[in-house]
Amino acid sequence: MRQVILDTETTGLDPALGHRIIEVAAVEVVGRQVTDNRFHHYLNPERESDAGALQVHGITAEFLQDKPKFRDVVDELLEFLQGAELVIHNAPFDLAFLNAELASVGRESIQTCCATVTDTLQLAKNLHPGKRNGLDALCERYQVDNSARTLHGALLDARLLAEVYLAMTRGQESLAMELEEAPAWDAGLNGGDARPAILVVIPTADELAEHERVLAEIQAASPKGCLWTILEAARSQAA
Repeated sequence: MRQVILDTETTGLDPALGHRIIEVAAVEVVGRQVTDNRFHHYLNPERESDAGALQVHGITAEFLQDKPKFRDVVDELLEFLQGAELVIHNAPFDLAFLNAELASVGRESIQTCCATVTDTLQLAKNLHPGKRNGLDALCERYQVDNSARTLHGALLDARLLAEVYLAMTRGQESLAMELEEAPAWDAGLNGGDARPAILVVIPTADELAEHERVLAEIQAASPKGCLWTILEAARSQAA
């Protein structure tokens, strides 16, 4: 399945309070390889960022003043995401903002155009309970170079998350190989079975005597008797 790793930057923490998306980025993963196909836009939110948000991403209102508005890029965004599995870190946050923006231009929720959504934060919590699972912590854990991440940025973070996600799910490749059907035996000459013959070992008289001795000990020690002896007696009666 085609996967799209997505991230956003926003003017604040809550779209219900009128906060908007100011940057959206998505990178494509096909066959567990990051491709050169990507979507990236800065957006004019038509409002200021909260001081706390500005400190995180450093994207000023002046920089965004001449950028397109969400309604100008929505068709391009939905086309890029169509049918893909969305992979997002802390997905409820980004989905809430995306769906608020879509609702503002009369569009359906983002989930209607995507096959499924994977939350890498929840995945990381399942894999590493009780550990720090922010993007920086995961980059450190999976040895992904995040030295360029001095501030949050949607495109950089999406690229880093793609590498982290592939590292977190690398074991699934070997699991898939284990689940593959075992190869069939090759037929021998004239269509015969080329499998090796089953080795049958015939016990010696001494081994049979030792077997009977052990069964007798189990029979004497067990209140319910020896199951092997009981089953053998039942089989003999049936015969």
